[in-house]
Amino acid sequence: MTPDLLLALAGFALVTVITPGPNNLMLMTSGANFGFRRSIPHMLGVGLGFPLMILPVGLGVMQVFDLWPLSYTILKGLSVAYMLYLAWRIANAAPPDNTPKAGGTPFTFLQAAAFQWVNPKAWSMALGAITLYATGRDLAAVLWVACTYVAMGCISTTSWTVLGQQLRRILNRPNRLRVFNWAMAALLVASLIPVIWT
Repeated sequence: MTPDLLLALAGFALVTVITPGPNNLMLMTSGANFGFRRSIPHMLGVGLGFPLMILPVGLGVMQVFDLWPLSYTILKGLSVAYMLYLAWRIANAAPPDNTPKAGGTPFTFLQAAAFQWVNPKAWSMALGAITLYATGRDLAAVLWVACTYVAMGCISTTSWTVLGQQLRRILNRPNRLRVFNWAMAALLVASLIPVIWT
């Protein structure tokens, strides 16, 4: 991969991972509800789970969609349904107090990594990145795309979680946190609109 193409890929990856979407809204919500330290497994699950998803997508899953376009439509429908369920859970999250079990628990590494497979934005990002920057779908090009997303994902996951953690100071009352959770749930649903209409 040439330096110019790598720079373009890095810009594409940063823009796609740092813009609001299900992962970032959930990381911000986790930072606000659980703090930075307890959200680290969630951050790692997103930051490494998405690049790990790129590998099979670039090396074969895209061919399934090429051969059977209906499979992508079915995947999109299931993903949207799961996102609506997550939005409901976020909206109804109990405000945490200082006891360890109050307010639920943040995503684990495996939950966040598995979430990438039902995240419509992740599918769009993976398909777009492979189409644009690994056109031959060879292993080396797909690895470049995946590694670039690891680097850009560190910036994004940290930024959104810290933002949520800083909001925690403002959300120190249960009513404020409840409003925040409902707003995040509404934004998560709103982030699905482009997916539904395409």
